[in-house]
Amino acid sequence: MGKYLLARSLQNLVLLVLVSVIGFGILHLAPGGPLAQFALVPGMSQADIARIAHQMGLDRPLPLQYWEWFSRLLTGDWGRSYRDNQPVLAIIGSHLGATLELMVAATLIAVLLGTWIGVMGAVRRYSLFDYLATIGAMVALSIPTFWFGLITIYLFSVELGWLPSGSRYTVGDASFLDYLHHLIGPSLVLALVTIAVWSRYTRSSMLDVIGQDYIRTARAKGLPERVVLVHHAIRNALLPMITIAGLQLPTLLSGALVTETVFTWPGMGRLFLDSLDYRDYPVVMGILVFSAVLVLVGNLLADVLYAVADPRIRLD
Repeated sequence: MGKYLLARSLQNLVLLVLVSVIGFGILHLAPGGPLAQFALVPGMSQADIARIAHQMGLDRPLPLQYWEWFSRLLTGDWGRSYRDNQPVLAIIGSHLGATLELMVAATLIAVLLGTWIGVMGAVRRYSLFDYLATIGAMVALSIPTFWFGLITIYLFSVELGWLPSGSRYTVGDASFLDYLHHLIGPSLVLALVTIAVWSRYTRSSMLDVIGQDYIRTARAKGLPERVVLVHHAIRNALLPMITIAGLQLPTLLSGALVTETVFTWPGMGRLFLDSLDYRDYPVVMGILVFSAVLVLVGNLLADVLYAVADPRIRLD
């Protein structure tokens, strides 16, 4: 286990460096840049822009800029925002809670509904429920997240008035129930694709398990079907889903970016888009690196949990 963790950690470090290099290069080679906003200020001369570029270190060669940024990153200094001169880590921390809240809620919904749909689809294979679940999953995977979010707002907020149209809470009412009320819409939208993926993998895993010899033996012993499914089939069918849960992290992060924008949710996704619009490169790179770390750590943790849950798996 120790050798495996060390090897995976080294691989993740290399991947993190590659992600940061590619992201840094794309941001700084894109048209415009953080100095474009100053060119629109009345009375701003070219000399003033050159002085600001020197103060921000943007007049140095790109490799040197990256090395200085990455060196500070390793020491815990993620830079300061171009927009309000606040530390990048402090800005990310102020928005991280909202994103984690949304991702946890969406994950719980996806796991509960996706598992139930997948198990029922496997048990009632080729039934009307199974066909409807398959069609529903294909439709959910085909619908753009932003479109489903807009439809949700129009139907449940504008027409029916059941859910808020956006934000994290009502101004003047920051109660727990108010938070939950605002969380329902974006968490359901974010969970849609994950429910579809989770239900399909659960169905496939269940079909593989219920055809095993030990399931037939349990039924031959006269055990009730519910006991066979709950204590033998589902428990073993959900083991591979631990790895799937880790692989869903990038989907949740990318989906959160769109969902938070549609529902004006004050999380990292919306912060990322706002920072891109403002050309706030330190914040954009900070979010990119932080998200990459979450994905890499999540995948590593999923592998470890899978090995712990299934003694047959050895991480050497």
